[in-house]
Amino acid sequence: MIRWRLQPGPTVATVDPPANGPIVLVLPAHDEAPRIAAVVERLPSVVCGRRTRCLVVDDGSTDETAAVARAAGASVVVHPENLGLGAAVRTGLRAAVGLGAAVVAFCDADGEYDPSELERLVTPILAGDAGYVVGSRFAGSIERMRPHRRLGNVALTALTRWLTRLPVTDGQSGYRALSHAAAADAELVHDYNYAQVLTLDLVAKGHGYVEVPITYRFRRSGRSFVRLGPYLRRVLPAIWRQLNAPEATSVETVAGAAPPNPIAVLRRQFTAGARSPGSTSLADARSVDDVVEAVAS
Repeated sequence: MIRWRLQPGPTVATVDPPANGPIVLVLPAHDEAPRIAAVVERLPSVVCGRRTRCLVVDDGSTDETAAVARAAGASVVVHPENLGLGAAVRTGLRAAVGLGAAVVAFCDADGEYDPSELERLVTPILAGDAGYVVGSRFAGSIERMRPHRRLGNVALTALTRWLTRLPVTDGQSGYRALSHAAAADAELVHDYNYAQVLTLDLVAKGHGYVEVPITYRFRRSGRSFVRLGPYLRRVLPAIWRQLNAPEATSVETVAGAAPPNPIAVLRRQFTAGARSPGSTSLADARSVDDVVEAVAS
């Protein structure tokens, strides 16, 4: 049967995060050498009483993004070639879960979002009020956004709101946070982008959705990969595939069950990603154990 709208899954049981798990901020990056150090350096060392770690996924940059990020204090995983934002997020999820992160957050590496606001996204998760938190630019403040970008955001957000049956105000935000369990459960069906399909995936699996207001300013330099025509041609079919994908088996821990082994989850997702048609993963370059070792060192 063809699905036109999402049927959200039953809310999953809240699972306590790993006792000593860090807050891991993942920065997917491609050719962001002039901007990435300032983003890394704005990450507080402690958020909600937990230490933070910054993980940069360098998606095949041709500049010094990886070296600059390391010098600024981030751990770095490098894709040997440009695979796409969705692929970089997938790599970041696996690595952060392997590190035992209590919360996994994502933020653009171009300076449009403020890592010092990370506590806003983390608090609902650690309080047990949500498994998936999105920072909403439209519920917060926008310093500058080009008119065609605003129009596209409004239109795609309206679509996401209709599909999910949730009061979504910012369907394309580049600032998000996931609980450890949601991060282990997340599946991305394409490599180009992740925003809408990640929301559909996690809402269908019952991870509680919450938005918090954030501040946003348009990038001061460089160029975004997003172009409206190519974006729609790739994202809309991916949304359709996500809506009509076979029911996935959640690895969410239920009440009374032992929490998932993060390394086992990492290996399972890594293997599944390598088998997915049309999906390129870090398996092309190194083993999953190498990924965990790279970011844990």
